[in-house]
Amino acid sequence: MEDETIISQKEVRVKKVSEKQKEIVSNRFRGYYPVAVDVETGGFNSATDALLEVAATTFSIDESGFWTMDECLSRHVEPFEGANLELAALEFTGINPEHPFRKQIAVPEKEALQDIFKTVRQRMKAYGCKRAILVGHNPSFDLGFINAAVERSGIKRNPFHPFSTFDTATLGGLVYGQTVLSRAAIAAGIHWDPEQAHSARYDTEKTAELFCNIVNRWGNPISEKQ
Repeated sequence: MEDETIISQKEVRVKKVSEKQKEIVSNRFRGYYPVAVDVETGGFNSATDALLEVAATTFSIDESGFWTMDECLSRHVEPFEGANLELAALEFTGINPEHPFRKQIAVPEKEALQDIFKTVRQRMKAYGCKRAILVGHNPSFDLGFINAAVERSGIKRNPFHPFSTFDTATLGGLVYGQTVLSRAAIAAGIHWDPEQAHSARYDTEKTAELFCNIVNRWGNPISEKQ
């Protein structure tokens, strides 16, 4: 397993946000702060299968309203007690839960999510948003595993909306005619490295980059109000 840069909570800095930036972000998505999330798992069932990796990328803007990626946090996650691990899923992601390096750095679900949620809440507060909204590629899968891990861990404060999401598969299909993440990214002019794909960190960064590309291309929301 290659070494992976993991941003610790102490390394995450709350960047200064101007009143104009705050106004733009809080108004852009009706008070929701977008956060790109990707998970890698031991199967498709969020109730029974292990959460193995989770990564989240936050966003920032300049005063012209141009969106860019901000911070990316990622965690290797210890399978919860009794978790199912499907061989096909492990072969697809290339994750070996028993790898010595991984076992050294993996953390329990609760710790992984609390680290990420703390940073998400900091960014929400900085931009004057009331809730976070998950940005993902086919995000019902990612949100399902996040919500299941939150329930198992007894976490009381989940910053994400419980069911609303922004789907870059749908957005990619609309803008570029491509619904597969790699193909949508390439169509958007984003570099894609297949050797790094299917790690939560890489996929969430590419999802975030694609989301920024689409939002910046679209510009301001359209209103039919006279």
